[in-house]
Amino acid sequence: MALGFLDRSRVVAPPGWSRWLIPPAALSVHLAIGQAYAWSVFKSPLEGALSLSGTASALPFQLGIVMLGLSAAFGGTLVERNGPRWAMFVSTVCFSTGFLIAALGVATRQYWLVVLGYGGIGGIGLGIGYISPVSTLIKWFPDRPGMATGIAIMGFGGGALIASPWSAAMLDGFGKDVTGIAQTFITHGLVYAVFMSVGVLLVRVPAPDWKPKGWQPKAAAAGRMITTAQVSANNAIRTPQFWCLWVVLCFNVTAGIGILEKAAPMIRDFFADSALPVSAGAAAGFVALLSLTNMAGRFVWSSTSDLVGRKNIYRLYLGVGGLLYLTIALAGDVSTPLFVVCAMVILSFYGGGFATIPAYLKDLFGTYQVGAIHGRLLTAWSLAGVLGPLIINAIADAQKAAGKSGPALYTTSLYIVIGLLVVGFIANELVRPVHPRFHEPQRPSAGEAAASKAEAV
Repeated sequence: MALGFLDRSRVVAPPGWSRWLIPPAALSVHLAIGQAYAWSVFKSPLEGALSLSGTASALPFQLGIVMLGLSAAFGGTLVERNGPRWAMFVSTVCFSTGFLIAALGVATRQYWLVVLGYGGIGGIGLGIGYISPVSTLIKWFPDRPGMATGIAIMGFGGGALIASPWSAAMLDGFGKDVTGIAQTFITHGLVYAVFMSVGVLLVRVPAPDWKPKGWQPKAAAAGRMITTAQVSANNAIRTPQFWCLWVVLCFNVTAGIGILEKAAPMIRDFFADSALPVSAGAAAGFVALLSLTNMAGRFVWSSTSDLVGRKNIYRLYLGVGGLLYLTIALAGDVSTPLFVVCAMVILSFYGGGFATIPAYLKDLFGTYQVGAIHGRLLTAWSLAGVLGPLIINAIADAQKAAGKSGPALYTTSLYIVIGLLVVGFIANELVRPVHPRFHEPQRPSAGEAAASKAEAV
């Protein structure tokens, strides 16, 4: 009874409810779980306090991304069935509990508890929280789906903009030893629980027949790559379009997440042998800067996709992204500003790819079960969450063991990423409208059904 407010029937918005209250509800969750992108701030302290390698210190982050994709895939249908308030509540409990278990793991020097807490349980909170507002936002903003999902998912990219300096300040205050790291994790868990609860209380879903004033669905949906039909989640995974987008998302994420996970140590390694090495403080600033462009890209590029089309915007992400990686590989440690600018644009494409994919799915499959379809597609993120950091960290560790330093630690991995982006570009070119055999039978709306019944009487 105490949790009756989570029931979907109590989340339907009353007449006159402003749809502009929904993005803040989504942001309260996404800004919190976006802390995952600030994991690199904890890497060096954990490596020093628990004697870990760079590869080992990435495990909580990697498992978190794996669990994000898996929980989104398996929980997508539950989110559609139980509604966004239930999903946000589950996310809050799991994400906050994950931090508390991780704190216990650090305090007792049981690193497996850090991996289990932050990566396993916290990762479930990431996945459920990530997809919790997506279908709701698309239903509230059918006229501007790219912008709507961009606003919310912008929060996930921008979470590290808050978490990175906040975490660094707490580590400076509490200390970078076992006790200090544990206290930092506890603080995160408690504060984020309160912050995410705002979204739980605020979120609403529109009434079944609600639509924006003056908006006509069929007129707005006219376009070869935008359907007015509906496709179920079970049918969507049988289409080639779903798997083409799976490849597109996987390799676009792989390209960005490797840099993001190792951002602070990577820029220091890259310019360690140059005339102007990067300090620890500047490296932390670099992490925050990447978070800013990651966040901005989610809104700017996804909003732009409403104007130029989803397929065209992914041509930009994948094609120009590959050229920027090539620039970094060829330039080496010649110019720190060039490296920073290229990385910023790459991360804006990375964030934009996340924010645009729900609208791309809505265009191809309709709104019927877009949240569940999106959840299944996020398994691509699970693979990328392992693949990106593994490519960057493993090759860097091997090169360092071979006695190399500077850009040589990363050149091979950069060329591998370029190849993956080329494959993703080709997959995007293969996307076509979904064949009608996958469409759901047309159902009359509540208004049409009532009119038909009145005529029959």
